[in-house]
Amino acid sequence: MHGARLGRVRAAMDEQGVDALLLSVGADLPWLCGYEAMPLERLTMLVVPRDGEASLVVPRLEAPRVVERAGVFTLVPWDETDDPVELVAALVGPVGVAAIGDRTWARFLVELLARLDRTSFRRASEVVGPLRAVKDEAEVAALRRAGAAADRVATQLRSGDIPLVGRTEAAISADLGRRLVDEGHHRVNFAIVAAGANAASPHHEPGERVVRAGEVVLCDFGGTLPPDDTGAGYCSDITRCVYTGEPPAAFRDLYAVLEDAQAQAVAAATVGTPCEDVDAVARRIITEGGYGDHFIHRTGHGIGIEEHEDPYVVAGNCTALVAGHAFSVEPGIYVPGEWGARLEDIVVAADAGPDPLNRVDHGLAVVEA
Repeated sequence: MHGARLGRVRAAMDEQGVDALLLSVGADLPWLCGYEAMPLERLTMLVVPRDGEASLVVPRLEAPRVVERAGVFTLVPWDETDDPVELVAALVGPVGVAAIGDRTWARFLVELLARLDRTSFRRASEVVGPLRAVKDEAEVAALRRAGAAADRVATQLRSGDIPLVGRTEAAISADLGRRLVDEGHHRVNFAIVAAGANAASPHHEPGERVVRAGEVVLCDFGGTLPPDDTGAGYCSDITRCVYTGEPPAAFRDLYAVLEDAQAQAVAAATVGTPCEDVDAVARRIITEGGYGDHFIHRTGHGIGIEEHEDPYVVAGNCTALVAGHAFSVEPGIYVPGEWGARLEDIVVAADAGPDPLNRVDHGLAVVEA
């Protein structure tokens, strides 16, 4: 698998005129070689020449964590008294164009610029991003497992098995996180819990605010599965809303518009459709419903090893969906000072039509106060 990915990356390098690819911390590294670097002040870097063998430069104390993959890279450990930047520069050599990972620490790029003063640098995401965005069968299967695990937690939320009233947002957030781990996640990436007027803030930080009867509770949560045979774990991400008691007619109206917008945007996410057109479907329905000024973010983001990656479902992104693109569809309506709601599924574009990975009921859940 990694050898095949390396071949595709080298073909992209050749097409784009990139002589060397340099990957440090971030998701590109485990996707390509199966090793996830710790975000340390010690340099880890995969050096991939357009021709010739790739080298994984790592601190010697990290070397035991590396699973060597024959035909993919040679392991090059460095000691505490070595200069790892000089080691990388020597492996790169006098090349014209190098693509460096977007998450590489600035200190290492600044030092490489000085050592490779005749080399021009560009972003590695231009090479690797379009390849990572198209998931293969194994990656889709991993995303499906992650989505099913998140669904099980969302089902517990909707059924009232997770107590809400009288608990703080922070306590509910921690509870969601524990349940994600219990359902098989390796780590929790986020667990947004926003009650009442706090739900009008899309990325609200759960705090000591206590959930009361008669209000909406917006829950957006996701995590990462344990690494599989690719050397990387894949992510989940889901949003559902619960009302603690009978919702007022105004909120039911808002939610009906949102549910329709999300469903129609999912249906529009067919192979060959530009990402911006999917965004436009959700935005049109919300605008026609009278809430256009209250939809303040993009409709979705790609997902895979990272919870946010290409492709982004947003106006201005003309990228046409292809089979294997995996992304969220998550329109939201936010009325400051009153309430907010968001509804999110992960969807995979497929030749047979959009394939939602989240199957939990989309209707507004009402639980006893």
